[in-house]
Amino acid sequence: MVRLLQKRYALSEQGAKDLIKGCIACVFQNISFLFPVGLLYKLVGDLMDGGAGGNTVFYLAGCVLCVGLILLATYFQYNATYFATYVESGVRRITLAERLRKIPLSFFGKKDLADLTSTIMADCTFLEQSFSHFIPELAGSVISTLLISVSLFVYDWRMALAALYVMPVSFAIVGFSAKVQEHLNQKAMDAKMACAGGIQECIETVRDLKANNAEKAYLKGLEKKIRAVEKRSIINEFSLAAFVVSASLILRLGIATVALVGSILLIQGSLDILTFFLFLLVVSRLYDPLQGALQNLAAVISTRTNIARMNEIFDHPIQQGESRLTNKGYDIAFDHVGFAYNTGETVLRDVSFTAKQGDVTALVGPSGGGKTTVSRLASRFWDIDKGKITVGGMDISDIDPEALLSLYSIVFQDVTLFDNTIMENIRIGKKEATDEEVLAAARLANCDEFAERLPQKWNTSIGENGCELSGGERQRISIARAFLKNAPVILLDEATASLDVENETLIQTALSRLIQDKTVLVIAHRMRTVAGADKIVVLDGGTVAEQGTPEKLLKKKGIYARMVKLQAESQNWTLA
Repeated sequence: MVRLLQKRYALSEQGAKDLIKGCIACVFQNISFLFPVGLLYKLVGDLMDGGAGGNTVFYLAGCVLCVGLILLATYFQYNATYFATYVESGVRRITLAERLRKIPLSFFGKKDLADLTSTIMADCTFLEQSFSHFIPELAGSVISTLLISVSLFVYDWRMALAALYVMPVSFAIVGFSAKVQEHLNQKAMDAKMACAGGIQECIETVRDLKANNAEKAYLKGLEKKIRAVEKRSIINEFSLAAFVVSASLILRLGIATVALVGSILLIQGSLDILTFFLFLLVVSRLYDPLQGALQNLAAVISTRTNIARMNEIFDHPIQQGESRLTNKGYDIAFDHVGFAYNTGETVLRDVSFTAKQGDVTALVGPSGGGKTTVSRLASRFWDIDKGKITVGGMDISDIDPEALLSLYSIVFQDVTLFDNTIMENIRIGKKEATDEEVLAAARLANCDEFAERLPQKWNTSIGENGCELSGGERQRISIARAFLKNAPVILLDEATASLDVENETLIQTALSRLIQDKTVLVIAHRMRTVAGADKIVVLDGGTVAEQGTPEKLLKKKGIYARMVKLQAESQNWTLA
């Protein structure tokens, strides 16, 4: 049962156990609400017999006992549903985040950021409401009704049938709506994700929209997406109401049926007035939670779309491997590597080269040739389709990605910074680093040049993704992280692309001090950046077109030589 609930509702093991406890607590709560009905039944019987006056203490004690039982049952129900749900909601979000941490980056290429954010936040919030309100109360209503139904059949099977025949019909109506609801919910979810993606894109590209006077046109399209969400929400509400209201109307027919059948039996003399009164009391109390159960059933059906989105993350294969590193040295070797992204388009085909420890190996070539892909594969952000990549003779596909990345210091072309101080942004490279170590790495990356000018110097907050800094300043912080981590393998993906000539020279000087006895893989478009490399690997069309020293490739007069010549000519270009 626990495993089934875990899979069905994307729960942890403890969450599934807590859900069962919540359902049981709701059953006891619903049954406790019938104790006053029993007490009232006893009172009416005594009044009819003329003996109620002498039982005043009994009825007062019974009232106190009923109130106490209801309070106690409600207390346990509240703890078993609401409190447990809040704990499970936190566990679910953390579990999703942990799963995403281990999923290959190829998964994120298929997913929009707004979609994943919605799964972790909005879907979890919706399920939080489901597990605190809908599912336990539905289970509690159904189970308690079944128990009460057995008792009703013991009293009088004819009246029981008159009261209960509407239940399976009502629940069947809502149950048969599942396919329709799933279809409509998926349409609504698609509209919400399109709207969320549009809003996020608008915020991220507002500068470009303003620069091109495209705000009105974009907002017009965004308004259509918002209207689509509104339309889908209205359609969902109406369709859901059509099923639930119809089922509720049929359910309420049970009261009329009980009154009619009871009156006939009473006239025939085959039913006493007290039993007739009992059934009227019970069904009036019984149908209220059942009407709520119909709404809860419809809500539970609606959770399938949200749960499917979570299970897509939980069920996705993760990257695994040994946590123990067995490398001997730090040479990076690509051996007949082939790779394609999710689109199916082949990016690399039969790529072979070796980046030796102690050397600077530069990857150059036309845009789209596969340079950045090589660096991603070397650090196992993606897994290759064929061939083998080794570090010090160790096959990286057999190593846990986090253990593997302990060997790498990486500077990406697109820098990501956090809304924190300069000091803490650099400390990301080595969380346990002292302030002195952070400052030393920062100075190596020439960060002191701008940090000392800021109001609070190194403790200045740089805003979301470093929005308070220039592109070159942001990139220097990223480079400082790599200096601080001081790993044996360094991957530089256009690390100096946003730096001016003076700062680029300073960084290259610092890099020359850093790379001693390390494996350095540099990706660059500017040929002067890699002129001092020990080895050049030219990638063109996903294959290694040339490789060798800069001097050798210049003499060869191939792609590398042509790129050097073209960039030299571009430096002499002036405005006409």
